[in-house]
Amino acid sequence: MRLFIAINLNNEMKEALMDIQDTMRTYGVRGRETPEENMHLTLAFIGDYDDPYYVKSIVDSIEISPFDISLKGIGAFGDLWWAGIEESAPLQSVARRLRRALSEADIPFDRKKFSPHITLMRRANGRLSDAAREEMADLFGAAMTVDHISLMRSDRGKHGMIYTEL
Repeated sequence: MRLFIAINLNNEMKEALMDIQDTMRTYGVRGRETPEENMHLTLAFIGDYDDPYYVKSIVDSIEISPFDISLKGIGAFGDLWWAGIEESAPLQSVARRLRRALSEADIPFDRKKFSPHITLMRRANGRLSDAAREEMADLFGAAMTVDHISLMRSDRGKHGMIYTEL
């Protein structure tokens, strides 16, 4: 079973991200857009793992005091475009505690440095002008309160990936 741990986004955040994708498209950036139902903030990618119940027990053990996150800026890793998240000490703390718990439980996960972002588009081509970035600026205030994290399952569907909360 292919697993990851994420913060699922509220409707306001998803709507802002969809508006950002629309603006990108208007300014000529093309690629495989992340569908609204798949938008999330990954905290740890596990990959193939046979015991989701064990992973879920670790996820459920992470105590979270509600905190806010908000969108900030846009960028790219090669041909992958993403929306950034405003620097947040509580978010960093949750990610650090989660990753420590996974490590102590001998659950393998991608140990790349945690860089909070939400994928907007893969296999993208095109550039964003200063005018496009300026047009998107007001969308980067979108915020939400985080009060839990979710273990997610990823399955390849007929039209792309399907993410299901476990």
